[in-house]
Amino acid sequence: MRRPRIALFVLEALPNARAVRRFVADHAADIAFVGLSNAKRPSSGGLVGQVRRHVARSGPTILPYLGVNFGLPDLLAPASALSRRLTGAGSAPSATPLKALCRTLEIPTLKVDDVNGPEVARAFAVHAPDLIVTFHFDQILSGPTLARAPLGGLNVHPGLLPRHRGPVPTIHALAEAEPAFGVTVHRLAVTIDAGAILAQTAAALPADTTATRAAILLHEEGRVLLEHVLARLVDGTLPAGESPPILPYCPFPDRALLADLRRRGRKLTDMRDLGEALALSARA
Repeated sequence: MRRPRIALFVLEALPNARAVRRFVADHAADIAFVGLSNAKRPSSGGLVGQVRRHVARSGPTILPYLGVNFGLPDLLAPASALSRRLTGAGSAPSATPLKALCRTLEIPTLKVDDVNGPEVARAFAVHAPDLIVTFHFDQILSGPTLARAPLGGLNVHPGLLPRHRGPVPTIHALAEAEPAFGVTVHRLAVTIDAGAILAQTAAALPADTTATRAAILLHEEGRVLLEHVLARLVDGTLPAGESPPILPYCPFPDRALLADLRRRGRKLTDMRDLGEALALSARA
C-alpha cells in the first residue's frame, strides 16, 4: 500500500522532544497535520490548577520533575531561535521546537484543547489523514475520533505494556524491586494503553538512570520501533497484534511511592536532566 497520511498528536516535552522532532523531519511528506496538546487548557484546570493537583497527590517533591520535563522546555521555547544561532545548532530539526519545525516544513498545526472536539474534527475533514499516531500525548481519543482515520491509530508508550499503563511508566518501572524498562508500539483503543501490541522491546539502562532520562531514551527507542511498524504497515506484513490483559492503571505517583523511591536512592530527575532541558532547543 502507499505510505499513509498521518495525523500526529503530541504534547511536546523533554522526554519526547528530540525523538518526535526527528520523526517529523523524516516524515514531513507523510504528515497531514500535527495536533499540539495545550497543556494549559482550561478543561484541565490551567497551569495553576494542574500544579495544585500534582502537589496535592504527590507532594512538593514532584515539582522538580514537572519543571525539568515540562516547565523549562515550554518556558525556553520562545528563545530557541536565538539559542540555536548562538550555539551553532542552526536549523537542526532535533533542536527546533515542534511548532517552528512544522512551520518550516509547511506542515499544518493546531493547538488541541479537546482532541475529541469540533476543531480537531474539522482538521480531519480538511486534511483527510489515513492514520493517527500519538507520541507522548496527554488526551484520550474517543471511539468516534479514532474512527476518523481509516487505518486507526498507533501509540508509542515508554513502558512494557500491559505493565505500567498510564502517563509516567518510567516512574513506576523505577519503583519496582528490579526495574524493567522498555517501549511498546500498540494500537490506540478507547481504554488507555490497552490496544493490541504490535511491537515491543526491553531496554537495559544504567543503574543510576532517572525516570526522566529513561523516558528520553525510551522515546528515542520508540521512534525506531515506530519506523519498523510503519514499514510493515506499508508492505502489508503488519500483524493484527495481540490484545494484552488489562492490568491496573498507573497514574502520577502518590506521596508514598515517591517517599519509597527516595529511601532507595532512586531519582525522578537530576542535574544532568536539568542540563538536557536547558539545552533542548539550543543543541543539535
